[in-house]
Amino acid sequence: MKPEVKQGGLFEIRRQIMWNRLLAVVEEQAQTLLRTAFSTIVRESGDLSAGVFDLQGRMLAQAVTGTPGHVNSMAESVGHFLKAFPVDSMKDGDVYCTNDPWMGTGHLNDLVVVTPSFHNGTLVGLFASTSHLMDIGGIGTVPDGTDVFMEGLSVPFMKLFDTGALNETLMAIFKANTRTPVDTEGDIYSLVNCNAIGTRRLSEMMREFGLENLEDLGQHILESSRAAVLTAIQELPKGSWTNSMTIDGYDEPVTLTATTTIAEPGITVDFAGSSPAARKGINCPMSYAKAYAIFGLTCAVAPRIPNNAGSLSLFDVVAPEGSIVNALKPSPVASRHIVGQMLPDVVFGCLHQAIPERVPAEGTSCLYLMTFRGREGGSNGAFATSIVTNGGVGARPGKDGLSATAYPSGVKGTPIEIVETTTPLMFWKKELRPGSGGEGQWRGGNGLDIEIENISPSPVELLAAFDRIEHAPRGRDEGRDGASGYIGIRDSDRTMAGKGVQVIQPGEVIQLRTPGGGGIGNPKLRDKTAEQRDVENDLVIR
Repeated sequence: MKPEVKQGGLFEIRRQIMWNRLLAVVEEQAQTLLRTAFSTIVRESGDLSAGVFDLQGRMLAQAVTGTPGHVNSMAESVGHFLKAFPVDSMKDGDVYCTNDPWMGTGHLNDLVVVTPSFHNGTLVGLFASTSHLMDIGGIGTVPDGTDVFMEGLSVPFMKLFDTGALNETLMAIFKANTRTPVDTEGDIYSLVNCNAIGTRRLSEMMREFGLENLEDLGQHILESSRAAVLTAIQELPKGSWTNSMTIDGYDEPVTLTATTTIAEPGITVDFAGSSPAARKGINCPMSYAKAYAIFGLTCAVAPRIPNNAGSLSLFDVVAPEGSIVNALKPSPVASRHIVGQMLPDVVFGCLHQAIPERVPAEGTSCLYLMTFRGREGGSNGAFATSIVTNGGVGARPGKDGLSATAYPSGVKGTPIEIVETTTPLMFWKKELRPGSGGEGQWRGGNGLDIEIENISPSPVELLAAFDRIEHAPRGRDEGRDGASGYIGIRDSDRTMAGKGVQVIQPGEVIQLRTPGGGGIGNPKLRDKTAEQRDVENDLVIR
């Protein structure tokens, strides 16, 4: 073991290098998952998370690749794994998993896999990863269910591998409860494999730096990150601010209300006043609500500080039990992203009253996730796929909003070529929707205009889970609202519902228009050069 001199600048530099190496380890872990996954929503869009944890279940580092909903809920999930599988019971070659929405990442389609990491025969940490399984049985990722038992296969905390031996029974259950058994099995193995890569690279790193454990390095990471966030909070104005936002909901509009309190010890978001849990599956478990609310705080307060248990420790989120942002089991939660991904906008509405120079206007926010299912066209006859797209992001103080960008989720759009190669769907149009971004001194980002035909000889199901159709993203400070969304059948009077399973007949063409982001500031104050550029780039209607 190499001797360490625990003083002076060289030691600090050495610790920073080790921290950066740990970040590189988890990024390779995530890239392994990205490149080996079977489902397009993971492989092409990056709907995943990866991270390394200490033996107390505290996240030390997360990969940049991935979504905040997965990452921040996974950060809490590992603690639940440790209650089911205590550290002293773990053996080299063990792998654990669950898709419990309340102890995982929010709905049954996300599988969390945890692997203990050993170095020289000693347990030194835990690697965790999460990805979206395309189909887990039940009714699918659509908010039509009335309880979680309708929504698919539920897997409690279980051993997927026991000292290297696959739990064949559990894998058989997975494969028997999905419409896409090949993809599901492949995605599970990709999760296991990415954790294995993480454990291997961590051991190599520890050998290189002469480390026997991660205790000192982990403590440095957590304390440094916490101190940096605390400094950022101390520079903010203190007080409490309340904001409410209305979205479409399922049967009726939903109100999301938050009170954000900035104090010396930290920041708390309280969702008291939000609507009660819905009858259908747009409800949000607390873990997922907390993940996105905290992400909103992080973006505004401490965007450049690494995300780990230390930096997260100064943020707290509470909500009344039984509310739509703290839905209790067995509430249906399949489309929890609809509510969860709106929460940064709700938090920004609070922070706008305290630090208006740091927060954007409202955007589309929740993914416009088009999930299709059919009996013909896939590798084994049937197919199921999710096409990721989104609308415009709200304008930012001093900058226009981004067009067709998935914020806050951060996932990438699904390439048209991949969809047309693997499914009986044909894209006739996918282009920016001019003028959909709200006008302002700073203009909101534009949404998309998309047309997709069912070229199969059989009907295809669309599992719709869209919002902002009845309630458009709002502008700020005299900025205009963004355009609302729309879905219907081209060349007909048929307008489709924003949520629920709907049938697309052979030859029918779906027309989907995604919302635009809200603007900031009076449109009369917009720079004339920017106005001319908008016209030249066809971003506005002439």
